[in-house]
Amino acid sequence: MKDTPLSNCERDFLLKAIEEKKRIDGRQTYDYRKIKITFGTDYGCCFVDLGQTRVMAQVSCELVAPKENRPNEGIMFFNIELSPMASPAFEQGRQSEVSVKLNRQLERCLRNSKCIDTESLCVASGEKVWQIRVDVHMLNNDGNLMDAASIAAITALCHFRRPDVGIQGEEVTVYSPEERDPIPLSIYHMPISVSFAFFQQGTYLLVDPCEREERVMDGLLMIAMNKHREICSIQSSGGIMLLKEQVIRCSKIASVKVSEITELINKALLNDKTARKAGGRCGFAESMPQERITALKMDDTAVEMTDVTETASAIVQKTEAPTSTVPSPVVPVPGVGQVGQGLQNSWGLEEEEDDDDDDDDDDDEESNGEEKVEEVMKIEEEKVDTRKVDVVEISDSEEEEVVILHPETTEKPKNTGSSSSQKRAAASKKIHKK
Repeated sequence: MKDTPLSNCERDFLLKAIEEKKRIDGRQTYDYRKIKITFGTDYGCCFVDLGQTRVMAQVSCELVAPKENRPNEGIMFFNIELSPMASPAFEQGRQSEVSVKLNRQLERCLRNSKCIDTESLCVASGEKVWQIRVDVHMLNNDGNLMDAASIAAITALCHFRRPDVGIQGEEVTVYSPEERDPIPLSIYHMPISVSFAFFQQGTYLLVDPCEREERVMDGLLMIAMNKHREICSIQSSGGIMLLKEQVIRCSKIASVKVSEITELINKALLNDKTARKAGGRCGFAESMPQERITALKMDDTAVEMTDVTETASAIVQKTEAPTSTVPSPVVPVPGVGQVGQGLQNSWGLEEEEDDDDDDDDDDDEESNGEEKVEEVMKIEEEKVDTRKVDVVEISDSEEEEVVILHPETTEKPKNTGSSSSQKRAAASKKIHKK
């Protein structure tokens, strides 16, 4: 599975921030991320957190036959495992180009620099020697894997203890930790790698680049050095041309960083040795109460909650009481008019009277019909005069019809006369037809 490339906007943003001497995590140009070193339950197990980058190193040993060209020296073997757990860009079971490059750089940093006395690993010349194997597992990738791997590997080697052996004739006896105390390795110095990222053909320089900064960099320079300012290895990648002054400047910066990291490693080893000697918690048992098992645990932010009740009461007392609100009138739906109660009653009465006329057609249609029409007209005029009628005004608009109501008006509708005359005519026509 390949990694998702950066968008052009994100790339331009990162390069613009680097030009302004700003970094996305708030660091300065020569600042390292926070380094955290912890140990496992067994000797030789080390965890290193470099910001969000997390690496585990495990050292193991085995009695093997020596090499023919060097029968009196032990064997050092290094292996870096890039699993998909660290990043989706890493594939399981396939050795990528990044893995090969990291393995070679780690071998140059630790084995070719002769930081470990390999002759002390010889048990029987030409027959039995110790093979020291260092397995480095990437647990999370957030950039600068080489620096984290070198710190984890050299710390695990310093923490490791090999079993003691005894020789009687041709027989080699390996004693358990309960029978004899394990023996630490003979380490001369501690080489540590420091990475420098260059941008815009070497114009800008950053120390300890993160994963996003590595995507937009033009070249990378890795310098392995010990606290005595001895350069153990140096490697440049990316195809950029560096000046002599730039390399010397990077070596001076690396000497300062290596001294600080070496002091941190020594302090971590001393604290672990003191805890184990006192019989206290160490390794996995120590991480249980502090909840440091997960790689990316966020620290809880303390919130002051003692005066919350008092503060809330003070705010409530200072707040003014809300003003009384008047209920809003009922607004009709656009396009629908409302008619007064007086007209509704008059129309209902008219319909009832008309129904009565139809039932009495057999007796005296002409005389009763005229009398009832006059009575209906009188009742209608009296109710229109005495009751209040809501005037409806409908404004014509191209978008929608708006109805405006004027309640509580006592004016008489202008079209009362016309409506009464029309009703008289309709009633008389109905009678004549019958």
